[in-house]
Order: sequence, then C-alpha cells, then structure tokens
Amino acid sequence: MKTSRSEFHDIRGIRHHVRLWGDTGSPALFLLHGWMDVSASFQFLVDELKHDWRVIAPDWRGFGLSDWTREGYWFQDYYADLDALLDLYTPGEPARIVGHSMGGNIACTYAGIRPARVTKLASLEGFGMGRARADMAPGRYQRWLEELRAPPSFRPYTTFDAVAERLMKNNPRLTRDKADFLAQHWARRTDSGEIVLNFDPRHKIVNPILSRLEELIECWKHVTCPTLWVVTNEIDPRGWRKDTPTQMAERKNAFRDFREVTLADCGHMMHHDQPERLAAIIEAFLLRD
Repeated sequence: MKTSRSEFHDIRGIRHHVRLWGDTGSPALFLLHGWMDVSASFQFLVDELKHDWRVIAPDWRGFGLSDWTREGYWFQDYYADLDALLDLYTPGEPARIVGHSMGGNIACTYAGIRPARVTKLASLEGFGMGRARADMAPGRYQRWLEELRAPPSFRPYTTFDAVAERLMKNNPRLTRDKADFLAQHWARRTDSGEIVLNFDPRHKIVNPILSRLEELIECWKHVTCPTLWVVTNEIDPRGWRKDTPTQMAERKNAFRDFREVTLADCGHMMHHDQPERLAAIIEAFLLRD
C-alpha cells in the first residue's frame, strides 16, 4: 500500500485536510471524492497507478478531516474551494483532475468556469444532477425549512467492525480488508468511546435551490480540455437521473472533446470495485497526447 501524508490549509476560512501521495517533483494529479466519502477512499486506485504522480486529494468541507461549516453546503463553495486548491498546489499551471460522483460534477462545471485551469478532465459517474421543474420549488423550500427545525444526525457505532460491515452491506463487492481500511477513515472514536462518522450530518439536509441542469450544460460547453466519462454497465434501466437517451446525448454533446468508457463488473464505487482496471483507463487517458 502506497504511503500517504496529510497537510492542513486554511482555505476560505475553513481548515481543509489534503491527502497526498508521491513526490513533490512528480506531475500533479487531483483526485476529488464524492458525497459521503473521503480522500482516503482513493487509496486502492492510487496503489494501482503505474506512473509517478504527485496525487493531491482534498477532503471537501464537512467531510473527512476537514472542518464543518454552520452555513450549510453549496456547490458554489466547492467551486471556490477547488479554485483555491489549484492556486495552492499548481499555481499558474493547468491541472489534471479526476472526480468521482459529486467530485466529478464539481470538476466538470469548474472546468467550464475556468477552462484555462484544467488540461485533462475525467469524471467517474459524475454526469450532472437530475432535471428539475419550477413547480418543484414550493415543496423543496418547505422540506428544507422542516429539516432545519429537526437537523438530521447519524447513529453512532460501537466498533469500527460495525462500520466496516455497514460498508460491505452498502457495496456487496467490497472485500473485508478494504472495508476495514475505509472504516478507519470514514469514522473516528469520540472521547466517550463511541464511533461516529467523519461527515457533517447537515449534508443530508435537502438543498432548497433546485438544480438547473441547463446552467451546468452551458458551463460544460466552455470546457476546452479533453474530457473522459467513465460509466459502469450497471446503469439504472431508467437512464442516468431518469434521462432519456436524447437527454443523455445532450449532456455528452456539451463537451467539445468527449470520450466515454464503460467499466464492467462494478457498481457506483468503481474505485473500490475495479481499481486496477480503472487506474489503467485513467492513465491511458491522462498520458495520451
């Protein structure tokens, strides 16, 4: 297992944790984790990378070892946090970015906002949110207000073994050794002896602002770098976010230089299920002229 190290930085008033693998002089590669995940989740993928990379993997605000925020969590903050992280680790240099799920959504939109800052972009099952209608707004605001009155929480665990078992229940492909490793990073022991998840439960509060896919697609149209989407063959038969084939084509066609690869025999957590094959796909893309 490749050894990682931790750095902490004050970024936009929030103490962020960044996990790093590799030597400082190696080419930089940013790995962005998804919702309810942590930077250490990429350990299995990093172990399979053959090229010498300086891997930079932040914990998003409210996840892992990064600080929580009382103001809630908004995609606009993630874009700004990523912007600051690139300035910190690759100042004046376009970056290679690989994002999973929410991390892929953030990376794709950021690459359209700051096209000169990204030289290669890979999204692992992060292809934008579902389509929202204006008439959904009243109900969404009502739900948000109710959840603010009774904030969500996570139940504590008695042991890290119990956390590992929950991870394996969520993903039947996850082996026990990987689950044990992840449990140590997904959770921590409190002073009272309870095991609690390293996530702010306020992430579970519904976003009151409807996702406007039209705006995301307009951002994607400004992405100038080569873009790779990696999908699993276990796609919901209703389509990604219930998109029709024509609607899905609209998402893909927004990118100027687009390619897609399907990775079989894995679920959404492909970096856990097929890290060796996924690493080969990513490096073939990154190292291609």
